[in-house]
Amino acid sequence: MSYTSRQTVNTSNVLSVIMGGGQGTRLFPLTKERAKPAVPLAGKYRLVDIPISNCINSDLRRVYLLTQFNSASLHRHISQSYKFDHFSGGFVEILAAEQTYTDTSWYQGTADAVRKNLIHFLNHEWDYLLILSGDQLYRMDFRHIIEQHVETNADITVATIPVGRSEAQSLGIMQIDAARRITRFVEKPKDPALLAPLKLSPEWYAPLEIKGEGELYLASMGIYVFNRAVIRRLLDNTLTDFGKHIIPNAIQNLRVFSFVFQGYWEDIGTIRAFFEANLDLTNELPRFNFFDMAAPIFSRPRFLPGSKVNGAQIDHAVISEGCILNHAVITHSIIGLRSFVGADTVLNRVILLGSDYYESLESIQEYEKTGKPRIGIGANCRIENTIVDKNARIGNNVVISPVGKPEKVDHPNYFIRDGIVIVPKNGVIPHGMVI
Repeated sequence: MSYTSRQTVNTSNVLSVIMGGGQGTRLFPLTKERAKPAVPLAGKYRLVDIPISNCINSDLRRVYLLTQFNSASLHRHISQSYKFDHFSGGFVEILAAEQTYTDTSWYQGTADAVRKNLIHFLNHEWDYLLILSGDQLYRMDFRHIIEQHVETNADITVATIPVGRSEAQSLGIMQIDAARRITRFVEKPKDPALLAPLKLSPEWYAPLEIKGEGELYLASMGIYVFNRAVIRRLLDNTLTDFGKHIIPNAIQNLRVFSFVFQGYWEDIGTIRAFFEANLDLTNELPRFNFFDMAAPIFSRPRFLPGSKVNGAQIDHAVISEGCILNHAVITHSIIGLRSFVGADTVLNRVILLGSDYYESLESIQEYEKTGKPRIGIGANCRIENTIVDKNARIGNNVVISPVGKPEKVDHPNYFIRDGIVIVPKNGVIPHGMVI
């Protein structure tokens, strides 16, 4: 059965909630000084721009974002990016975890975060609560899942995506019946004996409009639709997580259905996933298309000048606004906002997150007097398989590569995670340093 019509969907009775996540330890050190949803993406965006843009493009204009760690830059980004007029009734608002006289704990999980804000949510008029993740890269029209939710008379609908065996072992896997009702849920089934019966039968591929081949499983995307009365009842306890506790328990006695999503989806929860998802955007036909203006990805307007290229050789790269690129060689790299790259530098598979501001001439000269480099990347450097966080200073004649090094390293000047070097925010790599 195909759900393509959107004529019956009343988006005014849907409230959207984006989960900002916890400390984001798997994305450290990118989350050392910022919340996970505020991590930069694709040169000029933030991770949180993806679910918010999907909501706006789906005509869902009431959006809450739940967060609790390092949320200052996230607050600033949201307040400067998403403003609706007084007549639309729309908003994008952050609800940070807070201690009260009756509860001194922080968010303990996704369900606990919603529970602690449920009274606030119930002050609004809505029939359906849409729960989203703040660290995924995908494009979805949420009106489709809401329409299926209404048509199937579901209590809960879980968005799922077909995945192969290797991916299935690290995700929550669903088993469904012919009506798409979920009959079983197993969290991260690594045991082959546990995984085997969860495999989708190939004869279901056509009815579910699955275009893939081979062995496939239905994995939870961490996207849920709840009826108002149902969510109130399900959270009247101390269970802390939707995926681990609430959904598996609900399958037993509630109408829980699967919405099968077809398209690109990436959970950007680790440094490796973040690195590869960004670099994929440099391909001629990337799996995620930022150029799709039918459903654009929104972000903060910065009013920066066009980038200046002074003889640089650029091949398969994304160049953001406001950059100055001298006689460098840049291949398969993301160059973020206000980036400076010196002459005779070679960047290969580098994600340069850019800078929050342009450094003044006086500041550059002051740093030079102390032997420290300016913000950006100096001259005659060789850098590969590296993430350079914002406002980092990399000197001249620097070499950075993870080749021959351990998968994980903590150094005063840099980190290595998943075999990728990360220069942290405001980090300094002195002139001539070899990593």
